Amino acid sequence: MQDELASEQAYLDHARAELARMRELAESLDAAKASDAVSAEALGVVLARRIASLQDDPRTTLFFGRIDVGAGSPWVGDDAGVPGAAPTARVPDLAPGAVAAFHVGRRHVGDESGDPVVVDWRAPVSTAFYRASPAEPLGVVRRRRFGVDRGRLTAIEDERVGGPSGPDGSAGSGGDTPRDVTDGAGDPASTGGSLLAAEIERPRTGPMRDIVSTIQPEQDEIVRSDLGVTVCVQGAPGTGKTAVGLHRAAWLLYSFRRRLERTGVLVVGPNAAFLDHIGAVLPALGEVRVRHATIETLLAHGRVRAVDEPDVATLKGDARLATVLGRAVWSHVQRPDEALVVPRGVRRWRVPAYEVAGVVDDLRRRDVRYGTARDLLPQSLAHHVLLVMERAGEITDDRVQDAVARSAPVKAYVKTIWPALDPAAVLHRLLSDAEAMASAADGVLTGDEQRMLSWDSPARTKGAAKWSVADLALLDELDDLIGRTPGLGHVVLDEAQDLSPMQLRAVGRRAANGSLTVLGDIAQGTTPWATPSWEVAMGHLGKTEHDLVVLDRGFRVPAAVIDFAARLLPQAAPGLGAPVSVRDDPGRLVLDRVPADDLPGAVARAATTASTSPGSVGVIAPDAMVDVLSRALTAAGVGHGRLDAGHGDDEDHQVELVPATVAKGLEFDRTVVVEPAAIAAAEPDERTGLRRLYVVLTRAVSELTVVHAEPLPDALQG
Repeated sequence: MQDELASEQAYLDHARAELARMRELAESLDAAKASDAVSAEALGVVLARRIASLQDDPRTTLFFGRIDVGAGSPWVGDDAGVPGAAPTARVPDLAPGAVAAFHVGRRHVGDESGDPVVVDWRAPVSTAFYRASPAEPLGVVRRRRFGVDRGRLTAIEDERVGGPSGPDGSAGSGGDTPRDVTDGAGDPASTGGSLLAAEIERPRTGPMRDIVSTIQPEQDEIVRSDLGVTVCVQGAPGTGKTAVGLHRAAWLLYSFRRRLERTGVLVVGPNAAFLDHIGAVLPALGEVRVRHATIETLLAHGRVRAVDEPDVATLKGDARLATVLGRAVWSHVQRPDEALVVPRGVRRWRVPAYEVAGVVDDLRRRDVRYGTARDLLPQSLAHHVLLVMERAGEITDDRVQDAVARSAPVKAYVKTIWPALDPAAVLHRLLSDAEAMASAADGVLTGDEQRMLSWDSPARTKGAAKWSVADLALLDELDDLIGRTPGLGHVVLDEAQDLSPMQLRAVGRRAANGSLTVLGDIAQGTTPWATPSWEVAMGHLGKTEHDLVVLDRGFRVPAAVIDFAARLLPQAAPGLGAPVSVRDDPGRLVLDRVPADDLPGAVARAATTASTSPGSVGVIAPDAMVDVLSRALTAAGVGHGRLDAGHGDDEDHQVELVPATVAKGLEFDRTVVVEPAAIAAAEPDERTGLRRLYVVLTRAVSELTVVHAEPLPDALQG
């Protein structure tokens, strides 16, 4: 195996040389030779992206795995690893017992003749690397993984999958896949079972990293779902659902690049800290033209300066508000009670009010946006004016119709019966005018609900007559009623269980003609309006036809941690199965009850202990305790970052102090959770509080320390 490792290192050196050749070739191309200045500028942008994508990072390797496939395999062929090539090409002269090798990496590398040296992990042939098993070999006889240290290969792990395993011609067996693991000295490697397990359990530092070398078969099936398929992933903590969603975006951009570069890809996350955490994944996979947004920045129709009470925010997020808003918009269309009179030359042309009413009714029946119909109205009215003129013997044409449509009398008439609308003005009137609300909400909202939404209601907000987060979704609905929202080719929506129906509608309309990857966990729903089921959520997103996939194998959270947190599920999410950790390392759980006056000091001591080992440390506490704990950490000499609003920075810290409400989606090697009872009690109801605590407890990758002065919630005791 030592010779094998040396041979693979030589192959890596060859791949690096070929990548350097590809980069030099791209750098030698001259955009100035384009036919015109515009083309030169466009070509220059393309070349710059190409050159950037061909940069080599000496800290990593160009490939992380290899598959050997035998004769007759559908994956073998001269073009099998080339982007866009047919995956069914074959090598007809591959001798029985012989194998063809494909090295799988983060990007495609080819030689001068165009043959693949490294195949992109998204290429069709790479499917076999992730899914081949003794039960379904997919033509693979051996799968190889590599240990890496600072850009050098340090170990090899071979799995005999099916057929001949190599030069000796021995066959793989069914059941568990046989493994051979050897390190750089030629000795069996100490990896805790396999290089795969070692990579999954490797300490985390900095932002989230990609999982291309550790994608599991059930994850790969989601990643490679067709662009036309909307996928909903119910994923327990640590099952990799977020990483799967991001890698699906990367795969779609690889497989459907031309279409998606025109229509765009969007990732929507729960908060800015989460987006910072995942922000490096897609660029690491070579995809930089993907927009990231929170629901607030996506629906940025105004400055948020108010906070709704939970019951008001819940009501504003109710899907019934879509009906109310629709009525409010269309109520501005008036029935004409006067004829349209258009002076032209020495004559005045008259269209009776009943004919205008027919035009208005016809436009409303077309099922188009309010603003679109308004734009069509002048031409429709001008057409009727021309009919009157023609009946009188006048000669008309399209130029006359356009002139009539643009005339001052027609514009003034349209303004009277079909006024231009501004979403903010419509919502302001609805919330401040009781009569307007009563008219639009009649039979939809009760009288109490209408009064609850009124800006005169004392329960409405802490800051009157200013927009709240819930108002942004209403403004977005109005904006779409008046003028169509531009669509995207694909949207990845993470933590979808926490969005209100109106927020889900807002995301769904952006993928009305595209597809969605919806990620979440019903058990982690921590908003008062959290969705009760994925069937309900997908209905609000407008994607009743979708694939629902359940991920319940936990790769990130160790058994000791997930089993402790799962005690909350019977009360937090009845009927939802507990996840199962498949980690080799069971992890470590420490429960430390301390006197109340020693709580900050105990937290500082726990953070100090946790930071003595490599990897990230998250101190997760009730929001109200963050300032006190920050001072305690500073006094103890524990350098740390803060992820609460107003304290973010661009520097990576080993220790991060995290408010409980911001923890969702984050992960740390070791977490120190402070006062679980207070975390749960800070939420508006018991169920939401237990779900928030479930989220917090499942952020640890290897070790969880719980420091508390108050008794633990009943579900966690015993």
